[in-house]
Amino acid sequence: MTEAVPTTRRSRITPEREAELYEAVLDLLREVGYDALTMDAVAARTRSSKATLYRQWGGKAQLVVKALRHGKRIHAEDIDTGSLRGDLHAVVSLEDDCAMERNSALMRGVAMAMHHNDDLREAFRDQMVAPEMGGFRQVVQRAIDRGEVRPDCPAIEFLLHMMVGGFATRALLDDQPPTRAFLTSYIDAVVLPALGVRTD
Repeated sequence: MTEAVPTTRRSRITPEREAELYEAVLDLLREVGYDALTMDAVAARTRSSKATLYRQWGGKAQLVVKALRHGKRIHAEDIDTGSLRGDLHAVVSLEDDCAMERNSALMRGVAMAMHHNDDLREAFRDQMVAPEMGGFRQVVQRAIDRGEVRPDCPAIEFLLHMMVGGFATRALLDDQPPTRAFLTSYIDAVVLPALGVRTD
């Protein structure tokens, strides 16, 4: 009887309301950063009760990661252009340069916060990293099935590492945000050759 109450209450949040709340969380995250973001601030911004937020999401880390995950409307496994090169280029094309710059700054802030927030790191790995790795495995498996990539290629296990690396290190090494043009060139020059895929 006790367990049925939260379930009933959780179902009252409509998808539209949930999306609105996630957007507010991401806006707050950009404004103040993870450490300064509080459930009180989220409740005030979204005109929700703090008790509802805790009942629905359990805590700040889970709420923030859910918001980040919700912001990715299309995932790698949903893309199938008929070639690995087309699939990876399509992943890059999901965001324009402006959105990419904003999200790059956001993810840098979250990555820094993960160094001293175990709950955030655990939630991020469970809800972001694991699904993304699974999605990219599906993309690679389709490439293997098409004969584009050898199943024993050692770079397969590092595909997500390479993709994240190109995105994350653009600002660190070049002091510039990632762009579609940069990431598309990076895929052709680094990722696909590592997987044994011709780009000419």
